[in-house]
Amino acid sequence: MTSRPDSEINSLGATVSVSSARRPQRTTLDGRIVSVVPLDPLAHAVALFDGACGEKNEHLWLYLFEGPFASRADFDVHLKQKARSGDPLFFAIIDKPSGKAVGYAAYMRIEPAHRVIEVGSILYTPRLQRTVGATEAMYLMARHVFEDLGYRRYEWKCNALNAPSRRAALRLGFTFEGIFRQHMIIKGRNRDTAWYSMLDSEWPKRKAAFERWLDPSNFDASGRQKISLSAINTVET
Repeated sequence: MTSRPDSEINSLGATVSVSSARRPQRTTLDGRIVSVVPLDPLAHAVALFDGACGEKNEHLWLYLFEGPFASRADFDVHLKQKARSGDPLFFAIIDKPSGKAVGYAAYMRIEPAHRVIEVGSILYTPRLQRTVGATEAMYLMARHVFEDLGYRRYEWKCNALNAPSRRAALRLGFTFEGIFRQHMIIKGRNRDTAWYSMLDSEWPKRKAAFERWLDPSNFDASGRQKISLSAINTVET
């Protein structure tokens, strides 16, 4: 039997385990500021409609696949469809002090065999935006993916025109990989998609950065951060 030369073997890529990751289930991820829980239309519709709908909140839906919603009835249909879905698998983000839903996010494009999964369809109400809880929710979901479910690649994708989402991806420690041109047609408009990823080999440093930023000692008496997550990630890289 003739063995293949090293150059041929190396051209095929590194050998990795073929074991599958676990498919995410409807579970609760509990943090200090927020909890990430299975989306429940009965429990979460009122708070989410009040926090994300209405004329003053139409901008929240600009880059999402659906919305905005003018009526509670239409929003309820939308939320029930999301709650029934297995991929994307939706979770509500609960503000622990008030017990109210302040946003939602989903695991999506779930590929256990390749151990690849995406976080997306993220809706943060103004009450959640730019808060410690907003970052903690993303930390909880990333930790679950890498430490509990065994994925090797965690993805973030967004409209290439969505500057806030692109900044958020980098701040959270994702790496920009490029633009997929003319990737989708959303609400009758072209969407070029910006792709970002985080790998299992990178997670220990990303986790340390998240936990350092989230530590109460990183905030002064007024709740202002002492060091930014972006700065910590730069040091940790």
